Amino acid sequence: MSKKIIVAGTGCALADYLYTGVRFDSPVFQKYLSHNAGDGGLAPGRLVFTEELEKFSGVFYSEISRELTGGESPEAVNIGGPGLVSLINAAQLLPQEDFEVCFYGGTGMDETATFIEKLVRKTPLNIDHYHRVSEKRTPFTDVLSDTTYDNNHGERTFINNIGAAWDYTPDLLGDDFFRADIVCFGGTALVPRIHDSLTTLLSRAKENGCLTVVNTVFDFRNEKLNPGHPWPLVESPEDFKLIDLLIMDCEESLKISGQKTIEEAAQYFVDLDVPTFVITNGAQDFYLFSNGKLFEMCDLKKLPVSQKVNEDFTHNPSSKGDTTGCGDNFAGGIIASLARQIKTEATGKLNLTEAIAWGVASGGFACYYIGGTYIEREPREKHTIVEIFKLQYLIQISTR
Repeated sequence: MSKKIIVAGTGCALADYLYTGVRFDSPVFQKYLSHNAGDGGLAPGRLVFTEELEKFSGVFYSEISRELTGGESPEAVNIGGPGLVSLINAAQLLPQEDFEVCFYGGTGMDETATFIEKLVRKTPLNIDHYHRVSEKRTPFTDVLSDTTYDNNHGERTFINNIGAAWDYTPDLLGDDFFRADIVCFGGTALVPRIHDSLTTLLSRAKENGCLTVVNTVFDFRNEKLNPGHPWPLVESPEDFKLIDLLIMDCEESLKISGQKTIEEAAQYFVDLDVPTFVITNGAQDFYLFSNGKLFEMCDLKKLPVSQKVNEDFTHNPSSKGDTTGCGDNFAGGIIASLARQIKTEATGKLNLTEAIAWGVASGGFACYYIGGTYIEREPREKHTIVEIFKLQYLIQISTR
């Protein structure tokens, strides 16, 4: 394929305020710990909205934040969100002469919006369609990271303010969004009006011949509205077939499917005939499946995470950054490989193992720095680093 491949995405984009000195077993964290799913309290690995945490605790979030962080400034402020971070990674892994990766979204009118814009413009991602659309605050997330959690594998808790994302609507995407070769919806649960129109948007994308990718995020809004019931990602089970590639973590797969175990959730999506899906599980093995429609046929199976990353942090714990953005970068690595393969593969099915390797390598490298977004010192720097991790991973799984 000689033309430039266009990847267009929308979804969650925000500023991440990263606090890495938090302990989830501390008295202050336990004070705000959730009692029941969706009650507005904190829970490791999950997201809660600031307003819900205030209702749960009866304390203003400004005071909660001071308690949880000890009044310390964030260790880092970075770009966050499954929509934005995944596409930044994809753009960094793809040569600009052959690919264009674009993000569509909205911000407030505040300094946070200016900060995000300035930082993103240091990356190859096109943000010509990322506009100031609201008087509300630009979305932000306080990311509380406990590097000692889960036998030093680490985990994060997310406290999110949706803000201006409430005012980003499907009509703001425009027609160009649906002219892309690949359209991506990342963490739309934090952009409510896009999320509630996901089936309509996916249908339009498929009508235009686009490949569709959805990578999810914890849907606290629907968890709060209907605790204990499956989250409504699309309007009906049949609509899952509109998603060419679905990427979830374990918790999200359980909540979307309504199943009790990751194995049951994986089988649920197999039975729905989702063309390709991946279910990650932190530092544990992840599940993948392809029905052969887009990628080569792959029966439901498990693969490990990067052995290289685990060994590095076992022997040299100080080399570890944090796990923020690992899942988002994982998705971006797969998206980049998908784009590269549809450009180079004239016939035949795409190579799922190759795509997964780029995802694992991207997610693994994200553990070496603070925050989800890596700002390159020179063009293609990240591609060079991630490619080494990718090759090592292919060797690792070749012996299985």
